[in-house]
Amino acid sequence: MRFIARYLKDKKDYFELVSVYEDEIQKEKISKEKPFVKTISFKYPSAIWFERKMQDDFGIKIIDGFDTRELLHHERFPNDTHPMLKDFTKEEIKHSEFKPYKYETIDGDSVFQVSVGPIHAGIIEPGHFHFSQAGERMLHLEVRHFYKHRAIEKMLEGKTLDEAKPIIERISGNETIAYQIALRDIYLQAMDEELPIELQKQHAFLLELERVIHHLTDVGFIPNDAGFGSALAFASKLAEDARRMMQKITNHRFGFGSVGFESLDFDLDEIKFFLDTLQKEIEFFEDWIIDIPSLWDRFDTTGRLDIKKAIKYSCVGVVARASGASVDRRMNPFYIDNGFEMASQISGDVGARFKVRIKEIKNSLLMMRNFLNNKSVKIDLKPLKDGEYISYAESSLGEIFMAIDIKDGLIERFFVRDPSFINWQALHIMMREDIIADFPLINKSCDLSYAGCDL
Repeated sequence: MRFIARYLKDKKDYFELVSVYEDEIQKEKISKEKPFVKTISFKYPSAIWFERKMQDDFGIKIIDGFDTRELLHHERFPNDTHPMLKDFTKEEIKHSEFKPYKYETIDGDSVFQVSVGPIHAGIIEPGHFHFSQAGERMLHLEVRHFYKHRAIEKMLEGKTLDEAKPIIERISGNETIAYQIALRDIYLQAMDEELPIELQKQHAFLLELERVIHHLTDVGFIPNDAGFGSALAFASKLAEDARRMMQKITNHRFGFGSVGFESLDFDLDEIKFFLDTLQKEIEFFEDWIIDIPSLWDRFDTTGRLDIKKAIKYSCVGVVARASGASVDRRMNPFYIDNGFEMASQISGDVGARFKVRIKEIKNSLLMMRNFLNNKSVKIDLKPLKDGEYISYAESSLGEIFMAIDIKDGLIERFFVRDPSFINWQALHIMMREDIIADFPLINKSCDLSYAGCDL
């Protein structure tokens, strides 16, 4: 049974623990007098970040956890401050005395430590990587993020869905359309409404366009991190063309505010020409890159994640599919009827993740042609019913899980699990047979979001 998420709700008199799996959702009452939760991390290793997050957010204790260090609370965050409690209302948090964070390390003769980040030489959000090294060989990596705690979960409490929408769609710039679609589905459930097929297709078109934009960026950066900058220049031009098409269709380069309940108006002929042109360009690009042996010497066998580990760590998105795990929320009749075919590889290395992205770009272009329509459709919004709602969306990075509780028409609890919150935890497994110079290449081949984790 695939693990998806684990989170807590403050129910005033008790806590409710929610554990989400592929086939079921388990709920458990946790006493506030004895706020203890038994870990599931030995069976599902990626549960450990969820459990550490609950500790920091709510002040509960994890029983038998193999890692109970603070996750969100950095060195000067006060131990007794738990911002997701309902009675937490402070607008400022005073820094506490500095507490050193003990990284996981490997010790031994000639073993040394290398720290990278959290500030990087580029336009990138903060993230820290701590390596244990034996010469050039990576023995162990610990990923540490959460430097920009944005308090989104707390911020959205007490807001309407309409007020929350501009915030939710900006959680992660890689996935703005996907986040809107996840929120759209919660709207529909709360209104007890179905979306007309024309709107389903328009939204699916935008989601695949977003996927194409980010996959094009990745298939340029991956060869670039292996020393072949020409690929980045070529693919970046294609990604920019796609980004400009997103702006033409939605009036925004990232598509903010474009997934709603009224259809968009756009030029079908212009989009068809764009799709035909991009199809030729990506086929040329694929033939070009496949025929450069020096690149594949770097790609093949580098950053391997086998299928057993991918499943054990509950991986999603390209990371999972490149290792042979069939995880994709688009595997449904609507997508299949419009040409969806799951792209997968089995070697689980950089080369496999590159190939999956190329296949997904070409499959997205096929589906986008089938999704094209400019029929004018609008549905009237209804009052939202109180309740507990969940939704999923397959972003370019993988499966988003979203949960929103609505009480008196307002958000009582907002929780989202970005695909990167899962996949970052498997990154260290990919490093153990490679040298530190391959870290940027392996990291980029996974294309993980910092912002999607740092709520």
